[in-house]
Amino acid sequence: MSSKEAILGAIKKNKPAATPLPDLLKFPDETNLIERYEKGLTGNGGKLQVVDSLEELEAFVRENYASDQLIASLVDEVNGNVDVSKISDPHDLEHVELAILKGELGVSENGAIWMPEKNVVHRVLPFIAQHLIIVIREETLLTNMHDAYEKVNVADGGYGVFIAGPSKTADIEQSLVIGAHGPRSLTVFLLKK
Repeated sequence: MSSKEAILGAIKKNKPAATPLPDLLKFPDETNLIERYEKGLTGNGGKLQVVDSLEELEAFVRENYASDQLIASLVDEVNGNVDVSKISDPHDLEHVELAILKGELGVSENGAIWMPEKNVVHRVLPFIAQHLIIVIREETLLTNMHDAYEKVNVADGGYGVFIAGPSKTADIEQSLVIGAHGPRSLTVFLLKK
């Protein structure tokens, strides 16, 4: 008998009996999801705009971005000047100043937003744009990541990501840099019911 077989045999012989998995804890529902979401988002360096209509988002874009800047909007109600669906090489998105996307759900405990691949078209878009705006609806806010994982179907679409603020990095000297590896800003537009 080889030493490998002896080791594997000893492991099989001394394998402990299986134990059942513990029950998952059920956390209480949060009463003020918007306030808690804003706290989580701002803690990550993002900003929240609570709006009644997407016309307010359109006005924000007109006020804060020049018409000659590249704006990729995947929100039908907001005009952009980059047609992402016609771009086959993601490298062509490198000069996008602003990406405007729809989020599927928001997580109040940490300000994260679930972004499935169908909402970004190119996986690189939310990370290559200089600035990012994500639109979510109030009724999609959830209390915590446990609730989010119950809603997210990871097998659907093949790719998805939780985004929780603009890009950040810090070194050993605790010097925080925003926008080093991705968007310099994230603004979430929360559409009220």
